Amino acid sequence: MSANSFGQRLVITTFGESHGPALGVVVDGCPSGIPFDAELLRQELNRRKPGSVTASGESITSARAEADEPEILSGVYQGRSLGTPIAMLVRNQDARSQDYATIAEQPRVGHADDVWRAKFGHSDPRGGGRSSGRETVSRVMAGAVAQMLLRTLAPSLRVRGFARQIGPLMMTEEEVAALTTQELSTADIDRYAGRMPHPQKSAQVTELLVAAKQNGQSYGGLIELWLDGVPQGLGQPVFHKLKGDLAQAMLSVGATSSVELGDGTAVAHAEGSSFHAAAQRPERYGGIRGGISTGERIVLRVACKPTASVLHVARAGRHDPCIVPRAIPVLESMAYLVLADHVLWHRTDSVGRE
Repeated sequence: MSANSFGQRLVITTFGESHGPALGVVVDGCPSGIPFDAELLRQELNRRKPGSVTASGESITSARAEADEPEILSGVYQGRSLGTPIAMLVRNQDARSQDYATIAEQPRVGHADDVWRAKFGHSDPRGGGRSSGRETVSRVMAGAVAQMLLRTLAPSLRVRGFARQIGPLMMTEEEVAALTTQELSTADIDRYAGRMPHPQKSAQVTELLVAAKQNGQSYGGLIELWLDGVPQGLGQPVFHKLKGDLAQAMLSVGATSSVELGDGTAVAHAEGSSFHAAAQRPERYGGIRGGISTGERIVLRVACKPTASVLHVARAGRHDPCIVPRAIPVLESMAYLVLADHVLWHRTDSVGRE
């Protein structure tokens, strides 16, 4: 099996299976001397890990209880990167492999069990093996390193994601627009159930997902990502357009099904002379033109499918009734990886440019 690496200048290679001894990542291409923030790494892993509960003590995620404590194996010395490969892993501690004994005989509907077996001939059925959402723990570790790098090379850059929709519960255009007047931090968004930053609808999210978990139901949703402080000029204009690399990064996550930039699919109904009156509403391009960042906010919307484990399979196992809340830090990590890759790339794009 090939294609376990991602990136051009900052290259990550992930490894491990859901019920194997550990999952990990090797990050190659990080320059030396970058301050390594171990607390940021733990913070990002905690944002993604299963077993979290709402403020009222109710769980709306998988009950799998993993500590996800990172081990740094190489590439860091005295709190700074060495410029050599940074290898990190977390060990699996709460796998229940016996729950998946029947998968070898009867693949789960909606999962990749049968597809992987047909392709490779031999695969690990426990928890989905490498096709499991648990693989994303490696991406989050790598994304934390990308954040550390960008703190030095593009200190004003930040990525924030939130749930715009979970099942039938949706923030309106006006409610989303109101968020732009607030200085919402990632920590602020994380305080809302389901990471939907709206007090009333956040409470409804808790009610919806607690009931879904009890009844073996699942829901899809829509994640909106805001990429602010992105330097102008990132992206290659032909085969590695910034929009293309961001879209590929988002769609490489298992639960995702579509990506929109700026006005998204609404452009199909637009008339050109009004649409390209960019001075009136430049955000319609989503912060990217000609495949290159403009320096304006980049807006992405990513749709996620309902969790495939439903009804008796969901009630018998440990599954998220909606992947959106835990997918948000994963997609943020993928965005940071793409941006860090292109920031490094940009430094070699013209003579005399740092």
